[in-house]
Amino acid sequence: SLVCALKTPELHELLAIVEYFLFAVLVALYEEPEKPDSALDFLKHHLGASAPENPEIEALRLEVAEMKEKYEAVLEENKKLKTKLAQYESPQDEKHGE
Repeated sequence: SLVCALKTPELHELLAIVEYFLFAVLVALYEEPEKPDSALDFLKHHLGASAPENPEIEALRLEVAEMKEKYEAVLEENKKLKTKLAQYESPQDEKHGE
């Protein structure tokens, strides 16, 4: 692993750099008048790791939302059909029992 490959002084230097940047971002977050919804996104943005949203990801999110709606509609239809089926099965069960 990378950590094992680094000598102790190099590792300490790397950790000091990470600590510095993390501290700087936390100070920026503290000083932010309107706190962001996502601290992780704030961290990524301030470290320069934020990229524009991938259009494929947004398309997949929309597709998932549509599928959820369809799933809920199918569940509701299934419930209604089971209720209708139960109405038709009940009289037949009584006739067989006589």
